[in-house]
Amino acid sequence: MKSAIHVTGLTKTFGETKALRGVDLSISTGEMFGIVGPDGAGKTTLIRILCGIIKPDAGAATILGLDLATEKEKIKPRIGYLSQRFSLYPDLSIDENIEFFAEIHEVEGYKARRDELLEFTRLTPFRTRLADKLSGGMKQKLALACTLIHKPEIIFLDEPTTGVDPVSRRDFWKILSSLLKEGITIVMTTPYLDEAERCSRVALMEHGALLVVDEPRNLKMQMSGTVIEVIPTDLQAMYAALQQEPWVLDVQAFGDRLNVIVGTESAAGGRTGTARGVDTELRRLGLGVKNLRIVQPSLENVFISLLKRENAEITEAVSR
Repeated sequence: MKSAIHVTGLTKTFGETKALRGVDLSISTGEMFGIVGPDGAGKTTLIRILCGIIKPDAGAATILGLDLATEKEKIKPRIGYLSQRFSLYPDLSIDENIEFFAEIHEVEGYKARRDELLEFTRLTPFRTRLADKLSGGMKQKLALACTLIHKPEIIFLDEPTTGVDPVSRRDFWKILSSLLKEGITIVMTTPYLDEAERCSRVALMEHGALLVVDEPRNLKMQMSGTVIEVIPTDLQAMYAALQQEPWVLDVQAFGDRLNVIVGTESAAGGRTGTARGVDTELRRLGLGVKNLRIVQPSLENVFISLLKRENAEITEAVSR
């Protein structure tokens, strides 16, 4: 498949902070590509470099076959960018905001396109409402309409559904699915792992580097061991105790429950790969259980394990 974005060795430093550490990446045309990582991982820096907003210290990138360093002005009309703090004008109506961005992008005869986008985002009934009077979800849909007014071939979305209610998130994703059918390439950062599951491929970033890039289903297959979901009577006590057990590969907390990742053998009889075996081990340790079951690995399980491994390697390197 043809590459829409190709990146080699991108590096960026702010003061003493290494925001990007030699990032290599290729994104195909028509792909929905997700970038996931904790705050400060370098996600926004990468997006802003690809949009030509800031320059890298080293490395190279091509966007739609054009060199980002020398052909930025040719790239700009062909991409759209929805930042974390998209600047809608609160005292302008929905119609007027779209008109303003159409004029910025020098879109002639934009009214038909505006009507199409309003219908597409289901904002037509509210077109005269001031942006300041819109809900969070409606503001994001308006921001997307402004981003799409000039018919970009690639759109970059930086955490577009953060702070948006679940219903509006669902509507937003329906819109993105429709854009994919039109052949638009979508590159997005997101803190939500359920959203990352919908992407064709996902990259996990940490400390300015890409730890892994693959399809969600392939990433979940990389998870070693069996995932046992446990609802304990005392979460903190069980979490602390399991950290010390050799048969536990990892333990992850999610609200009122733990995901206990176990191997196939244990010192107590080699049965921890089953729910019954884990239940036996927990009762041997005197740990109370409300409920327990085997679950399929999630992206969250995979990413937490990878991040723990990465942080452990960094700690070990520093201590040498």
